[in-house]
Amino acid sequence: PFYAESGGQVGDAGIIRCEAGVFEVRDTQKQGDTFLHIGVMQSGSIRSGDSVHAEVDQPRRKAIALNHSATHLLHAALRAVLGDHVTQKGSLVDNQRLRFDFSHNAPLNAEQLEQITRMVNQQVQANSEVLVQLTDMASAKASGAMALFGEKYGDEVRVLVMGKDRFSVELCGGTHVERTGDIGLFRIVAETGIASGVRRIEAITGENALDYLQAQEHTLRDAADALRTEPDKLVDKIAQLQQSYKALEKEHQRLNQKLNASKGADLASGAEEIAGVQLLVQELPDTDAKSLRDTVDQLKQKLGSSVVVLAATGGEKIALVAGVSDDLAGRVKAGELIKALAADVGGKGGGKPQFAQGGGIDHAALPAALEATRERARAALVN
Repeated sequence: PFYAESGGQVGDAGIIRCEAGVFEVRDTQKQGDTFLHIGVMQSGSIRSGDSVHAEVDQPRRKAIALNHSATHLLHAALRAVLGDHVTQKGSLVDNQRLRFDFSHNAPLNAEQLEQITRMVNQQVQANSEVLVQLTDMASAKASGAMALFGEKYGDEVRVLVMGKDRFSVELCGGTHVERTGDIGLFRIVAETGIASGVRRIEAITGENALDYLQAQEHTLRDAADALRTEPDKLVDKIAQLQQSYKALEKEHQRLNQKLNASKGADLASGAEEIAGVQLLVQELPDTDAKSLRDTVDQLKQKLGSSVVVLAATGGEKIALVAGVSDDLAGRVKAGELIKALAADVGGKGGGKPQFAQGGGIDHAALPAALEATRERARAALVN
């Protein structure tokens, strides 16, 4: 009684008993006309010629049947929504889910997925009888039955008619429900591309689908509780929080610019004059790279003719920025200063004559590296 893996449907599992032992069937395969029952001995032994009692795991087979019948409805719904170019490229049906590969050249959008899901569930709710017809291939094709490309069929074929108004008509030898309503519920959980022109849908049915929806509902409720609102108001609440965050971020930037301006004024007093040019080489703890760039620009504006080199050590890595006023571009190049400084602290950097940036990792080497940079700038200014 065990169904062997075929047409994308996994093989049956169950128990084979005899007087001398119990064998647990974990999978059923087929080679030619020979059925292979794969599993382990739970107790005793079984020998050739023993009389046995075979018990298929019926709950598992039923769950597989739900998913297999839902696969047929899904195939028909895909063709109805996307077009007749949709054909099956692969399938996997087990007791947990169904996986269906099909020809289509673009990802499905939310509206299409919703339409397909609704169409399948409408057929489920119609609770129509699933009809099985045994006939020859010519008659099957004449009735509109779909045959799978590459699948081998005998002289007699099994036609499965499913859904209201013959919604799905396919050749199939697998296990199926007696009525579409047995599927209970259909839910798509993933849609992806697996190859050029081939898409994949993964879906669940029955109790698995119900468990999935309940888990989503619990997650939605937890999210709503965390934000102190109701589930149906969650989207509005998130939008409100996003607006508040943007406002706070804007205010943070304003205050940060104000702080940097104040910091720049304090730093400016530490500049030394070399040949009529203001030179400032300084380390700034607790400062990030973005703030460093803003501070360099502000110092250049405040100091006028100037060379400014700053190092931020607020993070794991050292951020380096240099700025040179336009009137000094021929004498001192920011890119050269940063390139040498970054190398001294185990990093890389460079840029244009007026502005350059880089980074490093050797915090211990920074004081000496900054002093060397100061000497390079001095030498360039006096020559």
